[in-house]
Amino acid sequence: MDRDSGGRGSINNDGVILPPAEALVAAESGGATPASPGAGFIERGTPAFWRTLLALFAAGFATFALLYCVQPLMPVFAKDFGLGAAASSLVLSASTITLACGLVFTGPLSDAIGRKPVMLTALFGAAFSMLATALMPTWHGVIATRVLTGLFLSGLVAVAMTYLSEEIQPKVLGLAMGLYIAGNAIGGMSGRLLTGVIVDFVSWRVALGIMGVLATLAALAFHKLAPPSRHFCATPLNVRALAANFRLHLADAALPWLFAEGFLLMGGFVTFFNYITYRLLGAPYNLSQALVGFVSAVYLTGIYSSTRVGALADKLGRRRVFRAVIAAMLAGVLITLAEPLWLVLAGMLVFTFGFFGAHSVASSWIGRRALRARGQASSLYLILYYTGSSVAGTGGGFFWHHAGWAGVGLFIAGLLAVALLIALRLAKVPPLAPPAAAKT
Repeated sequence: MDRDSGGRGSINNDGVILPPAEALVAAESGGATPASPGAGFIERGTPAFWRTLLALFAAGFATFALLYCVQPLMPVFAKDFGLGAAASSLVLSASTITLACGLVFTGPLSDAIGRKPVMLTALFGAAFSMLATALMPTWHGVIATRVLTGLFLSGLVAVAMTYLSEEIQPKVLGLAMGLYIAGNAIGGMSGRLLTGVIVDFVSWRVALGIMGVLATLAALAFHKLAPPSRHFCATPLNVRALAANFRLHLADAALPWLFAEGFLLMGGFVTFFNYITYRLLGAPYNLSQALVGFVSAVYLTGIYSSTRVGALADKLGRRRVFRAVIAAMLAGVLITLAEPLWLVLAGMLVFTFGFFGAHSVASSWIGRRALRARGQASSLYLILYYTGSSVAGTGGGFFWHHAGWAGVGLFIAGLLAVALLIALRLAKVPPLAPPAAAKT
């Protein structure tokens, strides 16, 4: 067992003090990840650790509350603006596709000017864009402000995982990443729950205005709590360097497969929640909008799984845990093909548990595999992650219109079957070599 050394890092199995880049190699191969005195990683249990996690929890909460609060409102938008199910899904897809496009620039931008300034600008910009959405009189205006929301949110989404990977002691990075993703889950759940319930009593404009105010408060909390970076090393914006880093990441044995997993997992997840609302509102269930909003409480399983599965992956290994949680997603969506409501709800719980666990494992895995330009590596993963959200999320409307929930469910199952095959392929990828071995 490795021992802590008085809050100044831990000593690895050979008693060697490693710099951050080499420490991440050691973490990937299962070794300890100490830091040098005065420039160490943030240790678990210290005030800086809890401030960092609380700041990122607030940021994750705001990001995903703003992104997904419109999802339960899609039937409301369809009615108010005379839209079909696929067209109303654009209120989410417009944000996720522009978020994906923004990641091309915000990841490298954070590599050049720093993590916290980019994240802070992103949070305030997204909050103000949401307030503008609540005021838009036309559908085109709503979509335009949702485009801005997605662009701003890319600055937080691209950088948060990189910030944690750089600052948190790698042997507890899985836990830290899980807690951050728990904030994402709570934000996604709260955004859906709040707007989905209160829209039965107030207009959608009031509901979205409330979300904008809450996001502004979260941005202020992040500004106050987030520590400055200690391991950030500026990388000038350089097209040749970006291309070189791009080739470096694509040449890695695991990263391209993890990027593909992001597309498949998020594509399945967003498609699921885009159209399950229509199923529950219609026959034979005929639930009210408020009750469908309360169904978002299934995200509580995601809050648990993101932290629990992240810590479990640190203990048992990411490869084994990753394929298990993807299999749970596949089982969950197949359960929802049954008609009894209690089985549908049970399937939603299993599916949500699996998704957040899988995302937690993939996120920490990328942070450890990418030893250079980690902001760009995270961006590549998330570009495909949110592209999957947009493409599959809107494309799922075709299956809904032609085959109902059975078509949507089988479409998602197909995505997850491919994801599971990739997870089995990743299980065969050897870990990065320890620093000593890497030199031989």
